[in-house]
Amino acid sequence: MRIPFTKYGWPQVVIYPAVILVVMAGVALGTPAVLPLWAIISIEVLLGAILIWVLSFFRDPERSCPSDSNLLLAPADGKITDIEEVENNVFLGGAALRVGIFLSIFNTHINRAPCNVRVEKITYKKGKYKNALKPESARVNESNELNLVRTDSPHDRLIVRQISGAIARRIVCKTTEGSELASGQKFGMLKFGSRTELYVPLRENAKCMVKIGDKVKAGLTPLIKYE
Repeated sequence: MRIPFTKYGWPQVVIYPAVILVVMAGVALGTPAVLPLWAIISIEVLLGAILIWVLSFFRDPERSCPSDSNLLLAPADGKITDIEEVENNVFLGGAALRVGIFLSIFNTHINRAPCNVRVEKITYKKGKYKNALKPESARVNESNELNLVRTDSPHDRLIVRQISGAIARRIVCKTTEGSELASGQKFGMLKFGSRTELYVPLRENAKCMVKIGDKVKAGLTPLIKYE
């Protein structure tokens, strides 16, 4: 039977729950003499809720991704916070559309390829840990940029950026330069609240399928459609 937790979460998916369970046991065994029953129950309920949240954060749900090569799928779960044109991008060779996705601490944090692509270059940049809900965090926060080329027509260049947030402190990227990823294939994750961006060259036949405020799911929700 498949374990419903991402491999990118190890060892935290074991260590964090184990620590919480030890603390819960310590509260149950070591505090009855000094704390009233209602306080012990309240503490245990709080710790139990944290335990459930930690386990759910590293969940890895099964998904059947659309196979339509005309679609660019969301690279992350979350909420669309900004959609704007970028005047010039060196890798894309001109103007681009940037779609920003904010991942709250309650979202699945696994990143997926937006379509069938080849990984041309991966660039990691150290930075700050500002609130990832704000678009300007993309300019100063720690980030990992994947330069991609579609292996289907049109052979556009794309960018997916993994960006840390105020809580997220680790970017996981488990693909390498030169590798090919299938549409919706998992390649990494962001741990504890963050931001993911998709950059697409501006094209007349590329229609944006989402608006600000929409909730999206990685590998399932179309962000762009080639017409």
